This record gives sequence, structure tokens and C-alpha cells, in this order.
Amino acid sequence: MNNFDTAINGAKPVVVDFFAEWCGPCKMMPPILKDLKNRVGDKATILKMDIDKNPDYARKYGVQAVPTLIIFKNGKIVWRNPGVTTAQEIIKHLEM
Repeated sequence: MNNFDTAINGAKPVVVDFFAEWCGPCKMMPPILKDLKNRVGDKATILKMDIDKNPDYARKYGVQAVPTLIIFKNGKIVWRNPGVTTAQEIIKHLEM
């Protein structure tokens, strides 16, 4: 099992940003994710997944548009959102 699989199967929520280098809207996510990290600290893990370098993961999780954010907890998807979203919106779903 690799680091990604280990992370998403843990009890700590993991926010995964599925993105692509060529995607314009994806370039809006880094400052949002930085704000999110500043607000949640170690309560959640934040990962970025380049769909061009990791197409198997994009297929496995049905990512058809980028950016797509998915929150995993204990190996299960608890929330997903295609498109740019705010740190506040992500936090609402981390507090489930």
C-alpha cells in the first residue's frame, strides 16, 4: 500500500485536490488550500493529486473534471466537489 492509500484509510480526514497543470481553475486552489491548512492545522491532511501523472487514481475515484476535491475518512468518500470551492465550504464538510 502506498502513502496515498495509507493516508486516505486513516481516521484523520484527508482532503485531496485532484488537479492538472494545464487547468486554469486549478491554479485558484493553492491559496485556498493554504488558507484551509492554516485554519485546520493538523486536524486534516491535505494532498494534491495530478490526474495526468496519476490517471489510475482519477479513474478509480471517477474524477471527470478538475479541480475536484474529495474528502476521505477511514477509506470512504465523505464529500466531493467538482470545481473551485472555498476553505469555509471544505471546513463545513470536515466537521461532519
